Amino acid sequence: MPAKAETVANFLKGLANPHRLLVLCALANGERSVSDLIEETGIAQTSMSQHLAKLKEEGIVRYRRDHRTLFYAIDHPAVMEIMTVLYARFCAKD
Repeated sequence: MPAKAETVANFLKGLANPHRLLVLCALANGERSVSDLIEETGIAQTSMSQHLAKLKEEGIVRYRRDHRTLFYAIDHPAVMEIMTVLYARFCAKD
């Protein structure tokens, strides 16, 4: 159990950032292009690139390229489950 606790703590550190949570809230409804993510979250392009790289490195999101446009989506089943709850509680507009 202690080894799993350490793994889970590290996993949650990848999510525990306000900007990354904004990105994941946007992705909770499905795939988005980088420009859509920037528009929806208000995060600057350079910062967005860094956060997407971190999420990709952690195995949380995946991307696909369509010509010059990158599209991102949540790739981790546990993150999708977590974001479903967080979206209902915090992301959804009233």
